[in-house]
Amino acid sequence: MSKPLMAKATAVWLVDNTTLSFKQIGDFCGLHELEVQGIADGDVAVGVKGYDPVASHQLDAEEIKKAEANPAYKLRLKHNPAAEGEEKRRGPRYTPLSKRQDRPAAILWLVKFHPELADSQIAKLVGTTKPTIASIRERTHWNIQNIQPIDPVALGLCRQTELDAAVQKAAKKAAAAGEVMTDDERRKLVSTETSLAMGEEPRLPSSIAGLENFSLTRDDEAEKETERNLDADSFFNLPEQDDEDDEDDEK
Repeated sequence: MSKPLMAKATAVWLVDNTTLSFKQIGDFCGLHELEVQGIADGDVAVGVKGYDPVASHQLDAEEIKKAEANPAYKLRLKHNPAAEGEEKRRGPRYTPLSKRQDRPAAILWLVKFHPELADSQIAKLVGTTKPTIASIRERTHWNIQNIQPIDPVALGLCRQTELDAAVQKAAKKAAAAGEVMTDDERRKLVSTETSLAMGEEPRLPSSIAGLENFSLTRDDEAEKETERNLDADSFFNLPEQDDEDDEDDEK
C-alpha cells in the first residue's frame, strides 16, 4: 500500500497534531499541497474527523519526529504484512451523476473523429460499456436522433493527455497490423501547428491522377473548334431568303 487508509482524514489529523509541512503531508497522503493547505484553512474536508495514523499502526511516532526536524524528509508508511501482494483493483472509470448524461455525446464524437479507437479504449476513456458504444456506433441508440458529438475533453470526462495516448496506441497497433491510414487520420495524430503547416491534399484519386494531361481525341478537337466559331449573331440574324419565303406565304 502506498497511501494510508482514509487519506483525507489522516491529513486532517496530521495538520491538527503535527508541525509537518503541507508538502510532506500531501506526499504521504497522496494529496496536492494546495489541498492540504485548504484543509488547514478550513476550506477543504469540512466536518471530516481526523484519523490517527499512529494509533492505527500506519505510521511510527519516530517518523513524525524525523519529518518535523527535516522539512525535506518524506514520511514512510509502516509496513503491513497483510497488505502484501494486494493491488489496486482496476474497474471502469467513475463518472459523476451530473456528467453521465453527456457520455453518449462523447462516445459519438470519438466514434466519428477517431474510428481507429477500439471499444475497450472508448469505454476506458469515457467510463461506459461496450453495448452502449455498439448502439451508438450502429445508430440503434434510443436517443440517437438527439445526440450531438461533443469532445469528451471539453465535457470533462477525460484528459487531453489520456485521449492523445489512446490515439497514439491505436495508431501503433494499426501500423503493426499493416493497415494503411488515410491522410485525415494522420492529421489527427499530429499537433495543430504541424497539421496547418501541411500542404494541400490532392483532390483527384490516385487511380485517375494525370488523366487531365491526356491529349484530346480528334472528335473532341472538332467539337471544340465548332464551338469557338459560333457566335451570338448567328443565332439571331436570319438569312434574307427566309424573309422572302415568309412574304410569299402571306400572299
